[in-house]
Amino acid sequence: MDENEKRLLRQIDAFVKRSHEDILQDVKTLVDIKSVQGEPAPGAPFGMGPKRALEAALEIASGMGLFTRNCEGYAGYADLPGKSEKQIALITHLDVVPEGSGWTGDPFCMTLRDGFAVGRGTADDKGPAVITLYAAKFFKEQGVKLPYTLRVLFGTNEETGMQDVDYYLAHYPQPAFCFSPDARFPVGYAEKGGYSGWLVSAPLNGCLKEFFGGEAKNVVPDRAYALVRTEKTRLPDTENITVRAENGCVRIEARGKGGHVAGPQGSVNAIGLVVGYLLDNGLCTPQEKRALRMLRTLHADTDGSALGVAARDDVFGPLTCVGGMVRLEQGRLRQSVDIRYPAAMDGERLRAALCALAENAGGSFEPGAMRAPFCIDPNSPEIRTLTNTYNELANRSDAPFAMGGGTYARRFANAISYGPGETDQPRPVWAGAPHGADEAMEMAQLYKALRIYILAIARLMKLEL
Repeated sequence: MDENEKRLLRQIDAFVKRSHEDILQDVKTLVDIKSVQGEPAPGAPFGMGPKRALEAALEIASGMGLFTRNCEGYAGYADLPGKSEKQIALITHLDVVPEGSGWTGDPFCMTLRDGFAVGRGTADDKGPAVITLYAAKFFKEQGVKLPYTLRVLFGTNEETGMQDVDYYLAHYPQPAFCFSPDARFPVGYAEKGGYSGWLVSAPLNGCLKEFFGGEAKNVVPDRAYALVRTEKTRLPDTENITVRAENGCVRIEARGKGGHVAGPQGSVNAIGLVVGYLLDNGLCTPQEKRALRMLRTLHADTDGSALGVAARDDVFGPLTCVGGMVRLEQGRLRQSVDIRYPAAMDGERLRAALCALAENAGGSFEPGAMRAPFCIDPNSPEIRTLTNTYNELANRSDAPFAMGGGTYARRFANAISYGPGETDQPRPVWAGAPHGADEAMEMAQLYKALRIYILAIARLMKLEL
């Protein structure tokens, strides 16, 4: 680091320190908006919650003196115009997954606990969204025109399809380079493929009256229940299952441990707990048993072994397989499937395995979305710049990595994910993960990431893009 960069870093440190309280307040402003996807409305293609969050973010940006634009409700951006119209962009998202259950407080009223901001979206992705704006604000306050335009992009449909970016890229130009603060440091240069769909049982007419679990397909559910008509009156509770009588039936409720489907290790799928209890206690007809065994196979593990699709490779690591939602609708069980797969696997093999599983149970498989694995050159100048900046400021020697989560990066021609998470940072046992209960983001980690982002952007501005 030369003397100019040392001077710049002192300016960055002073800016970050004096911005602490403002950042905290702006994070709360966004987290307190319940921006779960809802019914489309004029100017709100993904519902009123995401619309309100987008408007709030653009209002914050406008107050910083940035040029803002609402892209017809699909997305929005805040620009710091540079000498060139060519853009370096940062893209985050303002939509969130449903709150689920298990929270110790209101998920949409952010609180501060032991230095952690707690609320849905603090980590994924509203906290990171705020610090991208403050990175732009830093350069705005410097009063020097940057070589490239700095664009801060806000999406509103990342969690449920990324149709926001599809719309944006159909109507607005690609950035020359883009990074998404929606992962962990140092750089995510590759993302697993994704395959989804629904396992559907044959028509059922027996003991099961209700079966419900999960609020989103990309969340490991921590709650599920079944309502069963049975003559059995003595059914045992277990560590994760409670049973109670209800209107001539029994309600079997499971409490698991939620998490993100891209990293299900350590989570406990509540749907699988209910399925196991129903089968182990004989609470089903032979026809229902076939359907439940289909679900048991899916929930037997999270690496696809029971399904016969376990795979891994050196770049992407292991396949993950999770069933996030189950419903009993019109007499049929419907179970969602979310698979994140390495290049060693392919969508056709996954489809064949899921079809065979369903057909063996007398049901069917309804394919959903499929996306191929994504990878860009980890030795590109942009990735080297970002990796070196993180390692230098964090005093580490980490290498770029592949990830299971799907970020906006895969939708752009030249993009990666870049923090702000760090996998080995100590966290209180109560602090929840993204998509889980009591989702929490350490504010000190956001301030640290802001420092890294500003220096990284300054260095990216010196590259030939």
